[in-house]
Amino acid sequence: MTIAPERVQPARTEPDLPAAERAAEAFLGAIGVDLTAPGLAETPMRMARAYAELLTPREFAFTTFDNDEAYDELVLVRSIPVRSLCEHHLLPFTGVAHVGYLPGDRILGLSKLARVVELFACRAQVQERLTKQVADWLDLHLRPRGVGVLIEAEHLCMSLRGVQAIGARTVTSTLLGTLRTDARSRAEFLAVAGLASTGKG
Repeated sequence: MTIAPERVQPARTEPDLPAAERAAEAFLGAIGVDLTAPGLAETPMRMARAYAELLTPREFAFTTFDNDEAYDELVLVRSIPVRSLCEHHLLPFTGVAHVGYLPGDRILGLSKLARVVELFACRAQVQERLTKQVADWLDLHLRPRGVGVLIEAEHLCMSLRGVQAIGARTVTSTLLGTLRTDARSRAEFLAVAGLASTGKG
């Protein structure tokens, strides 16, 4: 049986694009960008719209179904695209999330795992918090026997400035329930997510 899907409406303030455009124009001028140069006249508008898009997750329906077959093995979606903004520099970090769970009484429409990642990625973030928020949300709303979230991402604030460590990737993980307490289940999640086979972490 399908339970009526829960509409997930992200809490947010609607962006004021005209104000953001004026602020972008002032900011770019303050750091020496010549907005009279060819091609730059509409850059403040584009910048305002781009950041609004990056910081606005879409609504979605969180759909679950009865676990009629009593399926009790790992369900995992690999390589869910992640794009977010580092809250320290407002530069993007991008990568992939591997999200899995051990079903309890309910199973989940698989696309919803990607939707939950987007829900928490579309905001000023740090990767550690993002990883935990996705796992905690799924644990609360799905009530599985275990949840695992592993994120691998490159941070432009690290690769384009400062240390300029181009290509360096940060790996974070959160394991809850059986995936945390049972060594075999934990090892299976990490292996299926690809961590063990790639030697990352």
